[in-house]
Amino acid sequence: MTLETVIPSLRSTLYQHVDPAAWPLTTAPAPGGDLAVGGVGLAELAARFGTPATVLDLDDVAARLRGYRTALPDADVAYAGKALLCAGLVSLLVEAGVRLDVCSGGELALALRAGMPAERIVVHGNAPTEAELDAAVRAGVGRVVVDSLDVADRLAAVASRRRTVVDVLLRVAPGVDAGGHPAIRTGGDDQKFGVPLTGGRAAAVAGAIVGRRALRLVGLHCHLGSQIADTTMWERAVDPLLDLTAELPGGLTELNLGGGHAVTGGTPFDLAGFARRVTGAIARGCTARGLAPLRLGVEPGRAIVASAGVTLYRVQATKCAGSGRWFVAVDGGMGDNPRVALYGAAYDAHLVGRTTCAAWRPATVVGRYCEAGDVLARDVALPEDVTVGDVVAVPGTGAYHHAMASSYNMVGRPPLVGVRDGVARVLVRRETTADLLARDCCLPHSAPDEGRWDDDAWCGGVVLGRD
Repeated sequence: MTLETVIPSLRSTLYQHVDPAAWPLTTAPAPGGDLAVGGVGLAELAARFGTPATVLDLDDVAARLRGYRTALPDADVAYAGKALLCAGLVSLLVEAGVRLDVCSGGELALALRAGMPAERIVVHGNAPTEAELDAAVRAGVGRVVVDSLDVADRLAAVASRRRTVVDVLLRVAPGVDAGGHPAIRTGGDDQKFGVPLTGGRAAAVAGAIVGRRALRLVGLHCHLGSQIADTTMWERAVDPLLDLTAELPGGLTELNLGGGHAVTGGTPFDLAGFARRVTGAIARGCTARGLAPLRLGVEPGRAIVASAGVTLYRVQATKCAGSGRWFVAVDGGMGDNPRVALYGAAYDAHLVGRTTCAAWRPATVVGRYCEAGDVLARDVALPEDVTVGDVVAVPGTGAYHHAMASSYNMVGRPPLVGVRDGVARVLVRRETTADLLARDCCLPHSAPDEGRWDDDAWCGGVVLGRD
């Protein structure tokens, strides 16, 4: 199913305020005012798995991976695991034949345990520990992205001890400001990632890497930021990166332009146009400089999983503030979606599971956490008869929600439920109060009633079939 077929279906139902691009590709109307994702009703999922819970459309993820492989058949496509990573997702990456970019020892360990071939893993990070560098070298990962001369030297020392040579990419800050929230701009000179081109800094670090016998510099890397729709930004980065490539000794074969492809809101990202224009810019630039053709690398993360995710909440209270603002409070919040508080990210929210003839009313959906900034969605349209017990669905939560979730206020993190072809299964179970208490080393091991009152009904391993 494509968005072109989803849009008319959604707009023919109660959900006339929906932005279809934010919803999974398999989203369809279901009986009783519900919506189905992956062939399973959202209200049914809320009842069986509890709330809050994040639902991931596995067909949507697979389709977007195929889209990148089709648009960029000659490029190295590496999924950016920081957006969302679990074993169930890794199996889709392996099947699609893409690489995986990881940025910690934990992500590396999960990737390897879940079956991702080490040679298809790219290890990233501006401040990796000695143990993480050693784990990457020991595993034989395909690439390590080096962010500074210090990291290069530390990696070279580890590789020398292991008597091996590591293929590396040097991350460069090309001086391209792609805009957006300051916390997600990573292409300029004044931020923590990469070595700036200015003042010959990147050239000096690249030259030092070439001089390390345990390292093999195979290419340059950059990442301009997040939620970028304008392909011109990447085209602007190509020339200065190729200029640096031309300065260095021969042997570089790759140019990785990172990810940051926009998902929803504003101008949609044109993947086909990006592929055509960026590969063309690289080809022309290489020819003009007498360079051998470079292989393009991209690292989409959010673009693969964001719209595949929907988070389900249950309403716990409603009330009007003195200002007249209508608050709808739910059983999740900034613990499972910190992005509103961190970046001012915007989300929609929709009643699912029942029909209503009530008028629409602007609502601010807030969470259960002890923070005034615990907001999930501002000024969204909800029926004015929304009440305690109703299920509210927030789309576009596949990226940087499960991955960034916390146990603030000692509230366990929600489960991640995969859906496909009418079947649902838990990919990552709900974190229980017993899980949280187990980490506290000062509690007696046999605390009375430990964990008896928390919600353990996460339905681990339950498979939902079609009715």
